[in-house]
Amino acid sequence: MKKVVFAAVVSAVAMFGSVDMAFANRPTQIVVQERVSSRGPQSFQAFCAFNPRECQPGGESKIALDDGVLRLLTRVNARVNRAIRPKLDNPLIQVWRVNPSAGDCKSYVVSKRHELIRAGLPPSALRIAYVKTRDGEGHAVLVVKTHDGDLTLDNLTGEIKHFRQTGYRVVGMSGADPRRWG
Repeated sequence: MKKVVFAAVVSAVAMFGSVDMAFANRPTQIVVQERVSSRGPQSFQAFCAFNPRECQPGGESKIALDDGVLRLLTRVNARVNRAIRPKLDNPLIQVWRVNPSAGDCKSYVVSKRHELIRAGLPPSALRIAYVKTRDGEGHAVLVVKTHDGDLTLDNLTGEIKHFRQTGYRVVGMSGADPRRWG
């Protein structure tokens, strides 16, 4: 299965590589909104198949929000937002990457999740949300579940907001186990 997916990705990249260049400087929202099943978008399922350590649940499903946690969230959000150059995926191939030099909102999300887990936050409190913006655009954000409400880490803004203040409408969100979506 992995070899078939890999071959399909390599073939598509070779075939549509020039399309990537046309989208290089656009905002980093999702061009093609994927259908979200109970296991997440197909592109996320492929990411988990190739990167199983990035898709593990564990620990508490909500965390206490204190000044130290808020500083950590702010630092990671800012660092990842600066480190990744905005670049949309090819519209036909949606790819999730941890810490790439360039990528779209999906890569920002898994990079932030990765960094926060490395810093000691429990994976089960870090949820991936596929949303629609106020303009109806597809987008992905990281939602941190806390006892004081859900916080949003977003590549479109440096400000961490309570999810209900973003104006986003949820299309699908991972559960405590990132391989289970609702």
